[in-house]
Amino acid sequence: MKRIAIFASGSGSNAEQISHHFKGRTDVQVSLILTNNPTAGVIQRARKLHIPVVIFDRTLFYESNRVVELLLNAGIDLVVLAGFMMQVPANLINAYPNRMLNIHPALLPRYGGKGMYGHFVHEAVVAAGERQSGISIHYVNEAYDEGEIVYQATVELDPTDTPDEVARKVQVLEHLHYPRIVDEVVSALNDE
Repeated sequence: MKRIAIFASGSGSNAEQISHHFKGRTDVQVSLILTNNPTAGVIQRARKLHIPVVIFDRTLFYESNRVVELLLNAGIDLVVLAGFMMQVPANLINAYPNRMLNIHPALLPRYGGKGMYGHFVHEAVVAAGERQSGISIHYVNEAYDEGEIVYQATVELDPTDTPDEVARKVQVLEHLHYPRIVDEVVSALNDE
């Protein structure tokens, strides 16, 4: 059985989609959901799905090894970031090399980096007059949004699209593709 941990800071719609994708599977399961936000919507979604939740603070995440130890002790094979708003520390990246995925709501390498998340990305895409946007699923490294890209999908934009309309179009791609790509990556991992 391969085990996935999902990190999320917000509503958790991608975490829920991924969890539903693996529901009832005997080879892979979402074993844990972690958040830095004690009021995040992902907590309620996880409880409804009967997935254990761990809430941690900035100090615990950056100044200790406790989150890494928790993941290792839980037998986590793959870490998935789904709307997680903190930069991942080196100790966690080193514990899960090429075993940590993130999704970005734009076509990297454009519109990535520090401060480029959520609505800020969609506002920048609209301001630039882009005719396409999309998603980028990539491995996580020490720099924001610079890890190796695993998969990208595009969506056409209308010149009249608002940032909210772009966000809706991009979220459709997220829900359609992220669970499938997570499945492909975790299924390809060698058991150690």
